[in-house]
Amino acid sequence: MLSYQHGYHAGNFADVHKHLILSMMLQSLTRKDKPLSYLETHSGRAMYDLSDEQAQKNQEFQSGISKLWQAGLKGTEVYCEAVTAQNTSGELAFYPGSPSLAQHFARANDKLMLMELHPQESQVLKRHFRQDSRVAVHQRDGYEGVLAMLPPKPNRGMVLIDPAYEDKSEYDQVVAFIKRAKQLWPNGSYAIWYPLLEANRWKSMKHKLQRTSIRNILCSEIEINPADAGGMYGSGMLMVNPPWPLEDNIRATMPGVLSTLAEGAAVDRLEWLAPE
Repeated sequence: MLSYQHGYHAGNFADVHKHLILSMMLQSLTRKDKPLSYLETHSGRAMYDLSDEQAQKNQEFQSGISKLWQAGLKGTEVYCEAVTAQNTSGELAFYPGSPSLAQHFARANDKLMLMELHPQESQVLKRHFRQDSRVAVHQRDGYEGVLAMLPPKPNRGMVLIDPAYEDKSEYDQVVAFIKRAKQLWPNGSYAIWYPLLEANRWKSMKHKLQRTSIRNILCSEIEINPADAGGMYGSGMLMVNPPWPLEDNIRATMPGVLSTLAEGAAVDRLEWLAPE
């Protein structure tokens, strides 16, 4: 399905949760002086103009990145610096999507391979990166495209799996994808984002992953609103082969993030879905 447009939700609380953890992972992976590969199944566009019609419709960024960016919380510096790099005027005018965050952390010998099936989003993505030889943009199915490139060269790095979950079958697709990807690239790190919705299909996805042979799966979930509030009330991230010291960083940082973002009671969970 190609109707989803992330521009309406850019910079919301789920983006903050997802991209903060992504930034932590990329920071950890780039500590070693060895090149890495970064791959995405659903890239979207690289940059979101927060003044455009989509972002302004619901202004979800106001309760997400806008709050965090001004808070100056310990542990969020690297993520907020990546956002600041796109807002040199000192005002929050643009929000970097995950491809731009990956580009921010990428070094000279790193490689970025981005999949985006939506024709318009793919063209925007290609224009954005046209002068960066480290980045390859592919207009193709993300699951098929990433699997075709595994194991990548360089043979260390990570994959971000970030679908819209418009179709309920997407949850099973994610499980099937990660099982196959782990076979092809066992030493890669993987990050899977998912929305917390009242239908609870995300719980089934987690249970199915637990029943696979895949180990070393860390799970971070936040709940900003009550589960019966309607719509997305929380955000989840599964990290397979998480780089050190990701667990410690999330545990130290996420409570402060939630106290900044949530207006009422909030829930922060960090647990091993499948220990090593």
